[in-house]
Amino acid sequence: MKFFSAQFTHFLQSRPGVRNLRVLLRFLLALAVLVTVYSILFHYIMAWEGRDYSWVTGFYWTLTVMSTLGFGDITFHGDLGRIFSLCVLLSGVLFLLILLPFTFIQFFYAPWMEAQSAARAPRELSEETSGHVVITFLGPITSALIKKLKQYHYPYVVLVPELQEALHLADQDVNVVVGELDDPETYRKLRIENAAVLVTTCNDMVNTNVVSTVRGVSEKVPIIASARDEASIDILKLAGSSHVLRLDEMMGLSLARRTIGSDAMAHVIGEIENLLIAEANVAGTPLVGKTLRQCKLREHAGVTVLGTWDRGQFEAAGPDTFITENSVLVLACTRQQIKNYDQLFCIYHVTDEPVIILGGGRVGRATSRALKKRGIDYRIVERSAELIQDNGKYVFGNAADLEILKKAGIMTSPTVIITTHDDDTNIYLTIYCRRLRPDIQIICRTTMERNIATLHRSGADFVMSYASMGANMIFNLLNLSDILMVAEGLDVFKVKLPASLAGKTLAESEIRQKTGCNVVGIVTESGIESNPDATLPLPKNSEIILIGSVKAENRFLKLYGDHTG
Repeated sequence: MKFFSAQFTHFLQSRPGVRNLRVLLRFLLALAVLVTVYSILFHYIMAWEGRDYSWVTGFYWTLTVMSTLGFGDITFHGDLGRIFSLCVLLSGVLFLLILLPFTFIQFFYAPWMEAQSAARAPRELSEETSGHVVITFLGPITSALIKKLKQYHYPYVVLVPELQEALHLADQDVNVVVGELDDPETYRKLRIENAAVLVTTCNDMVNTNVVSTVRGVSEKVPIIASARDEASIDILKLAGSSHVLRLDEMMGLSLARRTIGSDAMAHVIGEIENLLIAEANVAGTPLVGKTLRQCKLREHAGVTVLGTWDRGQFEAAGPDTFITENSVLVLACTRQQIKNYDQLFCIYHVTDEPVIILGGGRVGRATSRALKKRGIDYRIVERSAELIQDNGKYVFGNAADLEILKKAGIMTSPTVIITTHDDDTNIYLTIYCRRLRPDIQIICRTTMERNIATLHRSGADFVMSYASMGANMIFNLLNLSDILMVAEGLDVFKVKLPASLAGKTLAESEIRQKTGCNVVGIVTESGIESNPDATLPLPKNSEIILIGSVKAENRFLKLYGDHTG
């Protein structure tokens, strides 16, 4: 009923709708006058033939003849009456069977359908709207962001310039508003001054225009913009962006961080309440071949192992977790504890052989720069001559050519990183490299989230989704809640301690056994206690920091209620 009233209101408020309604009413009025005249003439002709009928009968006869039903229960006996019947019949065909349907469709039904479409894709939000996320472009990154916003029940809206595109997205259950990206009035209608944040991930020029336009409407709303070129960072900041993300650089850094190339040091991937979440490769260290109980990392460095990545799978850690050459530890620690860990393992060197990067585009070059900062040698395989930079690190040719891969060092390299923007190509190269070197570490970039599982099945050890990484970065900047997404499907989140757990120890609470989440910190008035003792009672009115998969997080919230702060 609410949807119907919105359509009807939009229909009446639009100038074409009012004009069309007037035309339709005039036609119906003319038709009513015609029926009335015919009914009066019916009485006169019937009286001339010596018969008398009621006024209701006159209208009944007129409508049955005009509509061509012609029951035949009332007929004229003379030629005058029959000629009159023909006139009524022919005019009825014209008015009721031709003009009435055409007029109804043209001036009411079609405008009504347009009003219905406009109600599904409105041009403004209600004045009470606040705390919403405004998105100016729907692509892989923002599509992944919308999934996360829906998961945590945060309001959002996507600004779409074209009505048909907006209707298409509305049919896919996307909240849309129609409007021009460079029109200040559009953002006023979006209640931008009350929005939590605006996210724009178009090209650099469009992003600059959007940011500048929004800043003319609101000086306080946070704006997150993406940038492809380094020069665009300063331009977007000058235009008014609160945060500028170079996603290609971030993807390259993420891919390089996973490399088991030169060191076994821990690398920070996230922080919440001064608690660091880090990852550490263990290849070439004495940890390989031992269980966590045997490693005694907590005793020696103070760090807590939350889980391990192995061939793309995250497993929560336990005392009997076995560490292999392909394992990557996920650690919870303070800054001092991470220094302690690095002091223990910085001496271990894996190999001097270069890492192979397949693809010399933006992500490939960003990966090479990140590897260079870590002191890791690399070779880039690229088949486009215009992307080749003459620095001795490039191998020109097709990565699907065995001789080219051998020239790059595929038979001795510890890691191959696949960075092309085409997921089909990445799947092909993953299978090919895994067949050539069953023992090599394969790190792969994917554009679409749906191809993550396929790449893992193809043999990739780690898969970094461009869309998911960008969505995670933006989500972590929203500051809408205490949720930190540290990897694909792995979250760190802070919640108020459920009343049922107050006074219990972590061992007694069985949080991990019941939900799959690990408690990595406790926040009290005196500060944060990382890696809390499992034998100490949980303080009342405190907050706990947990890490777990999305499924584990949902199990916790279902079991203890949504206490996210």
